[in-house]
Order: sequence, then structure tokens, then C-alpha cells
Amino acid sequence: MMSLALADAVNSTRYPLDAFVFVQRGLDFTVRREHGELTEDYDPDDPDQPSRHISGRVLCEGLRDYAIQQYGLLAGTVLRRWRINRCEDFGHIVFAMVESGMMHKTEDDSIAVCEIVFSFRDAFGNAALALS
Repeated sequence: MMSLALADAVNSTRYPLDAFVFVQRGLDFTVRREHGELTEDYDPDDPDQPSRHISGRVLCEGLRDYAIQQYGLLAGTVLRRWRINRCEDFGHIVFAMVESGMMHKTEDDSIAVCEIVFSFRDAFGNAALALS
């Protein structure tokens, strides 16, 4: 069953539910890659815990790698089916989740950070072969 926050986020954009699920899973993939697995004693509300935040650039790169890992040579086709055609689309999905209360952002986070991280044509043309 879809949460109300997720439903609000999906309904506020042109992207389908599958795009949001992909970004959520890709975010988890990227955070784990950058910061490692969570330990049993990790408490996100404890200010003494190190941040597991990632930048928009790192997120876009992680979503690229996650797409290639999940869909291989079809990654670009799958993303296009979900109306994701450029890095800025990742940013729009993330900020819809921020607006619905599903995620948090820092003062440095903005959709603009995601605008020119990489070219989808370059990333999904040859990158699938490089990461396999």
C-alpha cells in the first residue's frame, strides 16, 4: 500500500510511481556505497552521529550506476519510460519527496545541483558496458 506522503509526491509531478520507487532504492544504494552499511546502534536523531547525507551530484551518479546495475543496457530505455530524460528529472523527484516530508534537504541542496551532472546519452550509451 502506498503511503500518503508518497502518493502526494507522485501526484505533484509528471513522473510515475515506479520512478519514485527507483529513486528511493537508488538513494539507499548510493548512501550505502558512500557511507557503508548502517550499524545496529545508529540513531539518525542523535546529533553526535555522522551525517549520511549525500550531495545532488553524488546522488545523480549513484542513480546512474544503480540504473545500470539493475537494467544493464536497457537502463536508458527504462528511465525514459518513466519520463526521466536528464539528471534534473532526478532532482524533481527528490524535491517532490522533500516537499511531501519523505526526505530532508540541507541548505546546499537544490534541483540546480542536478542539472548538468552527466549526459544521459553518454551515461547510458557506453556506461552499461563499463560497469558490467
